[in-house]
Amino acid sequence: MGRPLRAEGAAFSSPHSPFPIPYFPFPMDKSLIITRDLVKEYRMESYTVTALRGVSLDIAAGEFVAVMGPSGSGKSTVMNLLGCLDSPTSGDYILAGEKVSEISGDALAAIRNRRIGFVFQNFNLLARTSAVENVELPLLYSQCPAEERRSRAMTRLAEVGLADRAHHQPSQLSGGQQQRVAIARALVNNPVLILADEPTGALDTHTSFELMGLLQELNRGGMTVVLVTHEHDIATFASRIISFRDGHVVDDQRVERPADAREMLRALSKEAAHPS
Repeated sequence: MGRPLRAEGAAFSSPHSPFPIPYFPFPMDKSLIITRDLVKEYRMESYTVTALRGVSLDIAAGEFVAVMGPSGSGKSTVMNLLGCLDSPTSGDYILAGEKVSEISGDALAAIRNRRIGFVFQNFNLLARTSAVENVELPLLYSQCPAEERRSRAMTRLAEVGLADRAHHQPSQLSGGQQQRVAIARALVNNPVLILADEPTGALDTHTSFELMGLLQELNRGGMTVVLVTHEHDIATFASRIISFRDGHVVDDQRVERPADAREMLRALSKEAAHPS
């Protein structure tokens, strides 16, 4: 018998995570993401580029998946499709029981805003806007009242340790702090899925471990996380690694013992305090 379901928007706190993660009307032991024979073609004037060639995946709710592959492998294309930023040429994509591959336009944008939180390599923060206003942005599209927007944004900033930086602009924040603002923004709409596209690409090692620690805490609390990275060391923080090449899935492996970002961060700090 599956776990009991709660109403959408209700939250709980895992003993292993400081984040209140939303429950949604979907069994946690079922596939949150299902793709079947996804094909993506880009038609140019005189030729066609096939970026994905019949990709079929099942990702269960609560998984932490790393997607890897060289440039041109299809990993970014599949991320765009999973994030409802683009539509497949053919094939099926089902997200949380909804066949989104048959949806387009405003309806697809609404699913993207409601269901998915994004974290990008370059943060994608508005330069002349405060941290809390950046976090509020997804709520503007859902017509959330101003008072509730501010309350939810401040809550998420507090969860990533930036309540005291809420009114700072991105230029007044470090790279790691900017990425934490991006994570708070990704969480503010209580999504069912976090998609992180090369989130450590612009960060140093220490800050990368901090970020991966946050993503692991979210995942331990029940959030499904899909991470695109070209760094194998970063992929080992996930519990599953899917590798792409030439538009195909060429490897799909479970990670028996994922690296613990918090442990690695402590070891790095200890090494810096006591250099040999």
